[in-house]
Amino acid sequence: MAPTVHLSCLLALLVAALAQGIKGSLRGQDPGPQPLELKEVFRLFQMQYNRSYPNPAEHARRLDIFAQNLANAQRLQEEDLGTAEFGVTQFSDLTEEEFVQLYGNRVAGEALGVSRKVGSEEWGHSVPSTCDWRKAGAISPVRNQQHCNCCWAIAAAGNIEALWAIKFGRSVEAWAHTLSLLAPELIDCDRCGNGCKGGFVWDAFLTVLNNSGLASEKDYPFDGSGKTHRCLAEKHKKVAWIQDFITLQAFEQSAGRMGTRAGTVAPDSASLPLQHYQKGVIQATPTTCDPVQVNHCVLLVGFGKTKSVEGRQGKAASFGSYSRPRHSMAYWTLQNSWGTHWGEKGYFRLHRGSNTCGITRFPVTARVDKPNKRQQVSCPP
Repeated sequence: MAPTVHLSCLLALLVAALAQGIKGSLRGQDPGPQPLELKEVFRLFQMQYNRSYPNPAEHARRLDIFAQNLANAQRLQEEDLGTAEFGVTQFSDLTEEEFVQLYGNRVAGEALGVSRKVGSEEWGHSVPSTCDWRKAGAISPVRNQQHCNCCWAIAAAGNIEALWAIKFGRSVEAWAHTLSLLAPELIDCDRCGNGCKGGFVWDAFLTVLNNSGLASEKDYPFDGSGKTHRCLAEKHKKVAWIQDFITLQAFEQSAGRMGTRAGTVAPDSASLPLQHYQKGVIQATPTTCDPVQVNHCVLLVGFGKTKSVEGRQGKAASFGSYSRPRHSMAYWTLQNSWGTHWGEKGYFRLHRGSNTCGITRFPVTARVDKPNKRQQVSCPP
């Protein structure tokens, strides 16, 4: 039987054992024998995500971290106000500090320094009740930043790809050999010189402006090594460019008006909810997902509402079954940069209207037209 099946079956067995089995060695104490179920789940986790450790001491330490993360996921499951489910992910053997260091980003507001702003009224078109630009082929495939802390660059490249696909009426797949930008040029040529150590979306757009465009991934490939290489922008033909970029005001209050433009880059928090997220709509509390200290960048690809029957009412969640009122819930759909094995095939959903995880802080988008030229486009429902 596949390891994933065993994982889903064994998770429910852990609840009673966690309280006794996870205390101890992370605080320098001996927790005593670990529950058999926990060891089995950890073994299956190692198989599923190809994890190995150099010695027994490190194995024991990662097992302890894994147990703590299952407890954190259970707490998130109980406290989350949405329909999200939390549990084992490929990050379940990392401490929160390790996870944020490897997959977070520095997007502190004090460093913004960008004055370009636009109000939602500028776009002058009505807002549909749902929107999903993936259905129009405007969104590039989910990428994996691997060992490079470059969510900011991947999100910026995805934003430009989406806007170009819509402007010229062709799907991203149709541009496969010319307009697959990814992020290596943005990383190597980052004007702040940080590359894989993290960056700002607005710096990515400024890099595009300074380099008069971006080369294709085919010509300028991404190796995911976590190393920044010498900037080779001048050696490659540019296949896409932008005229400007803007930050958006009254983002959620506009009911997704800017979301209909496709591919807005939104800030987010890469803290506990995303580390343990499996599926559903996250509506985290400020305690579990700080809306002020955002440290991650993702790509907004649409929005909608859940059906009234969606939720955990009468369903067995990852950590047991309990009831929640059934009701529809407005959400944003966002593309992450951790590969397709994470979340909902590389995507996740956040509650819309409550600034969950800080999505309203500094949403940014490029412009591929002159500021005074408006293009009327329809958003796929």
